[in-house]
Amino acid sequence: MNCWLLLPFMLGIPLLWPCIIAAENSKTEEVRHPAGSRLRIRRGWMWNQFFVPEEMNKTRHHIGQLRSDLDNGNNSFQYKLLGVGAESLFVIDERTGDIYAVQKLDREERSLYTLRAQVIDTTTGRAVEPESEFVIRVSDINDNEPKFLDEPYEAIVPEMSPEGTLVIQVTASDADDPSSGNNARLVYSLLQGQPYFSIEPTTGLYRLTVSESAPVGTSIGKIMAYDRDIGENAEMDYSIEDNSRTFDVITNNETQEGIIILKKKVNFEDQNHYRIKAKVKNPQVDAHLREYHTEASTTVIKIQVEDVDEPPVFLLPYYIFEIFEECPHGSSVGTVSATDPDQRKSPIGYSITRSEVFSVDDNGTIFTTNPLDRETSAWYNLSVTATEKYNIAQISSVPVYVQVLNINDHAPEFSEYYETYVCENAVSGQVIQTISAVDRDESIEHHHFYFNLSMEENNSNFAIIDNQDNTAVILTNRTGFSLQEEPVFYIAILIADNGIPSLTSTNTLTVHVCDCGDADSTQTCSHKDFMLSMGFKAEVITAILICIMIIFGFIFLNLGLKQRRKQTLFPEKSEEFRENIFRYDDEGGGEADTEAFDIAQLRGSAVMRGRKPRRPARAEMRSLYRQSLQVGPDSAVFRKFILEKLEEADTDPCAPPFDSLQTYAFEGTGSSAGSLSSLDSAVSDHDENYDYLNELGPRFKRLAYMFGSAMQSKN
Repeated sequence: MNCWLLLPFMLGIPLLWPCIIAAENSKTEEVRHPAGSRLRIRRGWMWNQFFVPEEMNKTRHHIGQLRSDLDNGNNSFQYKLLGVGAESLFVIDERTGDIYAVQKLDREERSLYTLRAQVIDTTTGRAVEPESEFVIRVSDINDNEPKFLDEPYEAIVPEMSPEGTLVIQVTASDADDPSSGNNARLVYSLLQGQPYFSIEPTTGLYRLTVSESAPVGTSIGKIMAYDRDIGENAEMDYSIEDNSRTFDVITNNETQEGIIILKKKVNFEDQNHYRIKAKVKNPQVDAHLREYHTEASTTVIKIQVEDVDEPPVFLLPYYIFEIFEECPHGSSVGTVSATDPDQRKSPIGYSITRSEVFSVDDNGTIFTTNPLDRETSAWYNLSVTATEKYNIAQISSVPVYVQVLNINDHAPEFSEYYETYVCENAVSGQVIQTISAVDRDESIEHHHFYFNLSMEENNSNFAIIDNQDNTAVILTNRTGFSLQEEPVFYIAILIADNGIPSLTSTNTLTVHVCDCGDADSTQTCSHKDFMLSMGFKAEVITAILICIMIIFGFIFLNLGLKQRRKQTLFPEKSEEFRENIFRYDDEGGGEADTEAFDIAQLRGSAVMRGRKPRRPARAEMRSLYRQSLQVGPDSAVFRKFILEKLEEADTDPCAPPFDSLQTYAFEGTGSSAGSLSSLDSAVSDHDENYDYLNELGPRFKRLAYMFGSAMQSKN
């Protein structure tokens, strides 16, 4: 059995060593058995067995009696006892079957003896019944005192340790039977050391820990009761006494363990330790055994809450502040506050992210950094971040809402642009325009505007009447107007609001004099202006279209000039540089006919190559190879061609006004090698030897092989 020694409160004195005693909490229980045998009741199971208390001082202690149902009392039966302990520890009366213990028994040495009994008929010498086996159990008495296993104990505890600090665990044991009442149940107590130390007095002490950051439903530990029964009789049901609101226990039906779970989140700063009591019962108990299961087995569970570094906590979930618009730079808006919930109480720093209008200092006070205009933005949604200075990774944020309050800083003005007309033949008192006003300021009450003519205005022409509904009418103050003399009038109108203080603005109303004709209505004036504006718009659209056409014309002209320039720079590309094929339908007279057609028509007309005596192929091929290496730009024909093209480029009016590269294609008048056509050959090649092609290099090797093979096949 284990026992925990705990500190009941803070230590700040030299160590006082407590004296611990483990005492037995014994209780005598008496079980009555029927005569002639003893009955042992154990967890719903029943055995016929004999009991004998240990350490009996009697020389001959009666245990019980064995008796056959066939024994009629005529002393013809003889009872015998067999097995370990028979005749040495236990004896039987051969005539009556009474069993006696003849020596002192010690349960701690042996608690159970299994014996056999036999009944013999003395007249025949034969067994009356088969051997019967029975059990003699040694009942436990509280004859052993508890002992500490590892005494003496030594422990060290730091000064200023908080209350509840674990100091040491001591363990005592008792040799008595733990299932026999309370003979082996231990109770721990302190003989010295109070009030600085305390010790768990009961058995089965559990100590669990849980982090304050653990979510609801977290398993924090397991407890387990012991039951010697098997099967469904060993099933257990765990529960928490007093219905704890913070912790609960569930039963694992497979392992018969009790799992302690977190029912409600814990906070180290509010409560750092808990003490709960768990109990266990058998859920299935036979009806005749329920009286032995009235009391549940209990154990105490102490749970220590572990402190974790938590982020700062704001005093409010959100903040709402108000400030008047147009406040000067650096005006205070409000103060937010956050604290470190941990014991070390770290200082807090504040910051505002993504704001160009507000800032916050280390005290959490929010200031303005720019002027505020309610008409631009009436609300600001901010996010203030609190950071622990001891651990900058611990941060938290809170929303802050700032409302910009209105001040009367905008004067009223016309609600729209007015186009006002007055007829030349208008009479005095005629209404020519109804006006209204707007104010961008927010009014606590409804806006109310006052209309009046400016003091500088000549009231001889027009008058104004305030309708007291935020509108006013403009009237003529004379009869007749002249379009020739005064075509336009400008009326200065004063508009005041009901703000505190009241603001006034001067607005100018433009009045055009119009020749209304016989209609005597200003609608004709507005129609004329509309047509005039439409005509002006048509003229503008026409001018735009003409400009677009001119631009596209320049573009097409430029493209055409570029195309012409390309054709001028390369005039020879339009000429035909290829051999012409002439087709004749005349039928020749055979090989002997040499005058049917002129072979010269099949040749180019520029140069007629003369007939040259055919040289041996080997010497001719070498000569052509040397001539091909000597061809270059020194030819007079080539120089003449270059000069002609240069003169054309200099006199070209479309040539670009900068240096440019001119590219030309030139074809010569012929080669000294003559024609390679077989039409001009009159000498047979059957006597030629083409081995000289092998001497011209690897490029002619394939040609030498082909001609050489052809000559061999002919030969």
